[in-house]
Amino acid sequence: MTAVDLGFPRVPGTRGQTGAPRPEHPGLLDSFGRVATDLRVSLTDRCNLRCTYCMPAEGLDWLPGEQVLTDDELVRLMRIAVEQLGITDIRLTGGEPLLRAGLEDIVGRVTALQPRPRVSMTTNGIGLAKRAAGLAAAGLDRINVSLDTIDRARFAELTRRDRLPHVLAGLAAARDAGLSPVKVNAVLMRGLNEDEAAPLLRFCLDEGYHLRFIEQMPLDAQHGWSRADMITAAEILEKLGEAFTLSPFPAARGGAPAERWLVDGGPGDVGVIASVTRPFCAACERTRLTADGAVRSCLFSNDETDLRALVRGGARDEEVADAWRATMWGKLAGHEINEAGFAQPIRPMSAIGG
Repeated sequence: MTAVDLGFPRVPGTRGQTGAPRPEHPGLLDSFGRVATDLRVSLTDRCNLRCTYCMPAEGLDWLPGEQVLTDDELVRLMRIAVEQLGITDIRLTGGEPLLRAGLEDIVGRVTALQPRPRVSMTTNGIGLAKRAAGLAAAGLDRINVSLDTIDRARFAELTRRDRLPHVLAGLAAARDAGLSPVKVNAVLMRGLNEDEAAPLLRFCLDEGYHLRFIEQMPLDAQHGWSRADMITAAEILEKLGEAFTLSPFPAARGGAPAERWLVDGGPGDVGVIASVTRPFCAACERTRLTADGAVRSCLFSNDETDLRALVRGGARDEEVADAWRATMWGKLAGHEINEAGFAQPIRPMSAIGG
């Protein structure tokens, strides 16, 4: 469904009418005519890596167990999203979702919903080798694995853990289990791994993985993000162009975050998610649920709605759905990273969910 279908034109770069009444619409409509159909669900804020661009070496103060949604609460909220709010795609994230006890059972319960949503997961891949087959059997459709380097020493430096072999084994197991397409998410950082654009792409092409480079975003716990240290989409494409011939991908991008290019004529391709320099907010179809039950209209939002309190307070499904709709109606036109008044979210990426 498009903004035109709804009669609400997109107005990128401006705000919706303050206080405008929300029209009757069952989905997650915002005042710019966008309708969210893609739900990102954080299963935990905990992680077993300590990536230098994400969190300090000692980790963070994790959410107390009683604040994290139970399995039943998680599944109930995803059921409401699917049955009442028009969600068609669910991405399970973290922190590190493989740290969530009972993950396979959660996947099985979510893929049993009607209408059945497409269910994927983003992981760092540690422990995936032992669980990929079970996750596929539970109904998981595909998987994204975060991997910023294929050099073991550099991996240990970036993540503060010597676990590259485990990640590579997890990728291979996911491919063998049929969790395709297996995607690899990579962030290039100046002075750290900017020389690995071409090697990462060659590795993924050889192994049958789909590589997506992501511009580094201001979501670190230390609030140390620097625009000067970020490798931009233009730089990534320039580096890739030194080793490969890139041509525009023939299919329409739609609401996908990645711009795609065929590599050496195809069939392999590579994507670049330019969240900072080429924002795609006007086509955003996402809504987010944190591990402690807060719904967010945007990754960079500093406002959120506590659905956990509603669920634990005995609210009916319709009341939860209405609170979710109201949150999304207030979504801004864009993330405003490039605006003078931009404020980095208080929660880091590990607490929001990727």
